Amino acid sequence: MKEDLIKAVKAALLPELAELKSALTLTNQRLDDFNTRLSSIDSHLVDQSRRIDSIMEYANSVRDGLEERFEALRTAVESRLQNVHERLDRLYEIVVRREEHEKLSARIDRLEQEMTELKKRFAA
Repeated sequence: MKEDLIKAVKAALLPELAELKSALTLTNQRLDDFNTRLSSIDSHLVDQSRRIDSIMEYANSVRDGLEERFEALRTAVESRLQNVHERLDRLYEIVVRREEHEKLSARIDRLEQEMTELKKRFAA
């Protein structure tokens, strides 16, 4: 009877265990496939991260180069502006001197006329 009971339990449980073992094998295979895909995605992400780092390094070097160029350009423009301001100051001095010269010339002409008139009065 004990053997009959064991046979009955085996007959009931062994097919279920076989199904569970088959399902477990399939689940393990799917899990291995999933892990393989995750590993592939991970390596792809690492590669993308390296590429991004490389691009960022390049962008930083380009930015640094542009900053140097802009600084050089700014310095050159400031220097030229300073030169233009100096030339404008000299031009202003020349214009003022000419105006002063014209005023002095007109004043001298007036004084000479007055002297001529005074000489004529004293001579008369």
